[in-house]
Amino acid sequence: MRAVIQRVSKASVSIENKIKSEIGPGLLVFIGIEEADDIMDAEWLSNKIVQLRIFNDSHRVMNLSVLETGGEIMVISQFTLHAKTKKGNRPSYIKAARPEKAIPLYNGLIEMLSKLSKKQIATGEFGAMMDINLVNNGPVTIIIDTKEKE
Repeated sequence: MRAVIQRVSKASVSIENKIKSEIGPGLLVFIGIEEADDIMDAEWLSNKIVQLRIFNDSHRVMNLSVLETGGEIMVISQFTLHAKTKKGNRPSYIKAARPEKAIPLYNGLIEMLSKLSKKQIATGEFGAMMDINLVNNGPVTIIIDTKEKE
């Protein structure tokens, strides 16, 4: 799984010009799932997301997690995170998981994040054309790949 995690002041996702979900301060997580991913990747990533210390403490040092700040989390599926651009100008998405594999892992990640945060997780709609609005706070953007564990 590959995640692009952004610390946001607010974010929303709209489908067909209707807001589906919105959050205040917290994390916007774009998630790409590849064929090689499994439930262990979702478990590792969900723990990493809620424990990332990327929110400022009273000394303006990034030392707090979304759990400690009480922030919200929004998760958006984005298969294009697995784009390969080595050859030519048209990205290849061969590594991206097919929906029958990706949807259960996506839903599992959301369920794990909800249990860990003790909050409902805002989402988009898997496979839908979505418009994402966000205010990146910082800016802070972190990229995590479960295959590299860094």
